[in-house]
Amino acid sequence: MPDSDRLRALRVVLVLVGLIFIFGIYTLGIVWPAGWVWGEAGPRSFIPSHYLMMIIGVYATLGVFLIIASKDPAAHASLIWFTVWSSFVHAGIMAVQGLVDGKERGHLVGDVPALLVVAIVLAALAPRGGAAGMPRR
Repeated sequence: MPDSDRLRALRVVLVLVGLIFIFGIYTLGIVWPAGWVWGEAGPRSFIPSHYLMMIIGVYATLGVFLIIASKDPAAHASLIWFTVWSSFVHAGIMAVQGLVDGKERGHLVGDVPALLVVAIVLAALAPRGGAAGMPRR
């Protein structure tokens, strides 16, 4: 893919992922708690648990910064690579926990694959070298 097309795609993906992180986690937690809310995914309520509010706060903040990064991805390469690697780590930990704890199996088809998709797509499009400290391809 030519660099200009990759940059354009990266900008779009950063905005989409940012918006999903800002608005989607809350929505998915309400609509499908078994796949998106850990621990206390009981009756549906529009008032999230303390745990979910913490996750929403962290991911919404990251979402805002990903949208900002979409304006100049090369200048924000380390943030993009942080999102890639933290998404892989987060998905890996959740996958193990979902396999070990039968009550959390819904996450294996919910937030685990979603984070892997985010990580893979961003890694494929992310800037190489420079501020990110990643090898060029």
